[in-house]
Amino acid sequence: MIPTSYPDQREIARLTARMLLEIKAVHFNADEPFVLASGKPSPTYIDCRKLISFPRIRSTLMDFLTVTVMRNAGFEAFDNVAGGETAGIPFGAWVAERMALPMTYVRKKPKGYGRNARIEGAMSEGQRVLLVEDLTTDGGSKISFVDAIRETGATCAHTAVIFYYGIFPQTEKTLGDHGVTLHHLCTWWDVLAEARAQGTFDSKTLREVEIFLKSPEEWQEARAK
Repeated sequence: MIPTSYPDQREIARLTARMLLEIKAVHFNADEPFVLASGKPSPTYIDCRKLISFPRIRSTLMDFLTVTVMRNAGFEAFDNVAGGETAGIPFGAWVAERMALPMTYVRKKPKGYGRNARIEGAMSEGQRVLLVEDLTTDGGSKISFVDAIRETGATCAHTAVIFYYGIFPQTEKTLGDHGVTLHHLCTWWDVLAEARAQGTFDSKTLREVEIFLKSPEEWQEARAK
């Protein structure tokens, strides 16, 4: 079923944040910061992969993601939906089902044997492909996936994610310079607002998280010394 009528984007962002908090996909810890893939510290961490274990929530969020993309990009804008390895694969499949489109997935790198392919499934020249992932921070991994899609002769001008950090101003410019528009459901700012509304974390932790969100690079540099 293709969803066509859902809440406005502000309410979608609030509800998405609420769901992520409800399943404890959101982690805040200012005293013992998490180490990100970049090696830098952060008082925040989100695990969108947990969503696959909560069918009611994941179904609602996939409806939200589908309607967000169709509202922003168009109802007949795509011919194929690609999930990024590995977290984007289930979400790509669920969005493709809702949009009644073929589903493919993109490997992070060639598998090293057989056809040595990065694209799995049927993707053909000229197809307009939507790249689906769980989240994005600085957009770097999206560019690699987009390039792999474009190497097939298909086009990829849009990527959709459940969660966008929303604190690194260069992200959307990086993607935009590569010809890619980002669609998302919520950011850390939405999660912080909902966490405050629900009283999910203590006020000291939330204050420190806000300091980080306002100046993430300064916060990281101060704690790397």
